[in-house]
Amino acid sequence: MIADVWYKNAKKIILVMDNLATHKASALYEAFETKEAKRLWDRFEFVYTPKHGSWLNMAEIELNVLMGQCLNRRIDNMKTMKEEVKAWENHRNNKKAVINWQFTTQEARIKLKRLYPTILN
Repeated sequence: MIADVWYKNAKKIILVMDNLATHKASALYEAFETKEAKRLWDRFEFVYTPKHGSWLNMAEIELNVLMGQCLNRRIDNMKTMKEEVKAWENHRNNKKAVINWQFTTQEARIKLKRLYPTILN
């Protein structure tokens, strides 16, 4: 894992990730030999974003729209792919497309209070 190399002097590396199944210990054991997977698992602290109410969910929603509206076919070269994505992006921006996110900051602080730091006076 590249973070393991970049931060070789760090005692613990904190990774903030979404809740995909690939972001579990078992994925390390599938990718690496047992000893190396255990070493990496011990080296990292995994912090998962909330399943609901996360900015990451918005990014995932937008990428899903991109996949469904633009990349839902075979594109055989990078130049065409970049042109198609840029055209889709321009259309989406000109349309002023938004995600109707209904989870307010106040609601997040209540529902997800265990994830928010406490500010002491």
